[in-house]
Parts: sequence; C-alpha cells; structure tokens
Amino acid sequence: MCCTGKCARLVGLILLPSAFICMISNLLLFFPDGNNLENNQISLQVWLMGGLIGGGLFMLCPSCSAIRAGGKGCCGNGCCGNRCRMLNSVFSSAFGLVGAIYCTSVASAGLAIGPKCQLTDGAWKYPFEDYGTGNGSYLVNQTLWTICEFPKNAVMWHVVLFSILLCMGVLQLVLCGIQVVNGCLGCICGDCRESKDDEGGL
Repeated sequence: MCCTGKCARLVGLILLPSAFICMISNLLLFFPDGNNLENNQISLQVWLMGGLIGGGLFMLCPSCSAIRAGGKGCCGNGCCGNRCRMLNSVFSSAFGLVGAIYCTSVASAGLAIGPKCQLTDGAWKYPFEDYGTGNGSYLVNQTLWTICEFPKNAVMWHVVLFSILLCMGVLQLVLCGIQVVNGCLGCICGDCRESKDDEGGL
C-alpha cells in the first residue's frame, strides 16, 4: 500500500524542479536565438509569463507544502499523524492547479499562434497565426520556418521552449490533482507509515 506521506513527498520532489524548468524556459523565451530584442518585438504569449508565474512561482508553494507533508506530522506520528500538513497541502495543491492551468493555456496559445519575428519586408509580425492546425500548421511543415528572417532560429527556439512549458504544465496539473486527492486521504485517514519511516528518505 502506498503511504500518503511518501506519495506527498514524491509529488513535491517532482514539482519543485519542474517549477524551475518552467521559469528558466520562460526567461529564455525573452531572448530568442540568444538575441536581445525590443519589448515590442517579443510575442504576447511570452509576456504573459505562463512559465514564470503559472508553472514557476505558483508551483513553489504546492511543492514545498507537499514535501513538508511527507515529513513528520505536527499532530503526532503513525496513522494519526501528519493531518495538519496534509490539509495544508490540499489547499496549496489546489492553488497549484490554477498555476498549472494558466501555464498550459499560455503554452498552448504560444504554440498555436507561433513566434513574432521579422519578415523579409522588415515588419515584425506573427506569420503563422492564420495557418491553422493540421497538415497546414507550421508545426508540421517546417519549410514555412524560413519566413522568419530574424532572429534566425526564432521558430525552433519558440517551439522547443513552449513545448517544454506545455509538457511541464500538464505534468504539474496531474501531480497537483493527485496531491489534492492524496492530501484529502491523508487528512482523513492519517499516514500509514511507522514513526521510524519518517526519519529519512521517501
């Protein structure tokens, strides 16, 4: 049987690095292909900071709360312990769900619309926003990527980083959902571990 405390700690230990991955990915989106652009040359989806805020800052509280819930409880040990921290992790994970949904939504929009780049006429536009989905999408037809003159690898940079944000957002959404259920079970039933199991590890 999987203990609620062990499950909570595992969830927290996965959420924490995923938050930093989201923040780093979002920050890199501000510098496509390593170039420092003007504010009006950066796409709106980057400025919405789905990774920095939703998948990053919003996820720090749930991850730390889940890790703490996997430690010794403040209400005793064994089956009656850890209810306080488990209850706290439920509310924190619900907060994390909001962040994960925001991160996933912004990343999806970013991939659907595509990057903002400079075209051959010198104008900065979203050249792929009208291509739609399916076989005509720029995500499938990479020959369309040459439309962007500058930054040189803007499309690749955009697709890779927003794909990372989308994957991390979905992962965080699943993990926060698991922890909401796990936290409720832990709050009601307590932690099934023996007190000696709390001394270290998962």
